[in-house]
Amino acid sequence: MDATTDKDPLVQEQIHKSLCFLGESEPEEILKCCDEYLRQHDKLAYPHRVLILRSMDSVLRNHLHTLDTGTARGEVIWEWQEAASNVLVAVGQRFINRVMEEVLTKFQPGILPHYFVLHTFANLSVSNG
Repeated sequence: MDATTDKDPLVQEQIHKSLCFLGESEPEEILKCCDEYLRQHDKLAYPHRVLILRSMDSVLRNHLHTLDTGTARGEVIWEWQEAASNVLVAVGQRFINRVMEEVLTKFQPGILPHYFVLHTFANLSVSNG
């Protein structure tokens, strides 16, 4: 996963595809590895963190129905969501309109938004006063 810091977009995209491919056969193992990598590299620049989070998102979306409940441990998900929220806030400092469009799609009529949707929304407003 150290190759995620490669500056070549083609290399980064290949890493994303590889993580997703590996996630097809071993989704929980890939999610665990990505989580551990992000924990060990807490100062990883956000473009590289985004690459790993995008891969995790793809694996989660494709295997949500088959994941073990242990995958949803509160502290792990909390950290993923906080990291993803922080990435959106950082990107929003330059591309606020695009990020706001994405965050606003998470507001559904009649459904309370997830805590991190509100958290991200609030942090976007603070960072773009």
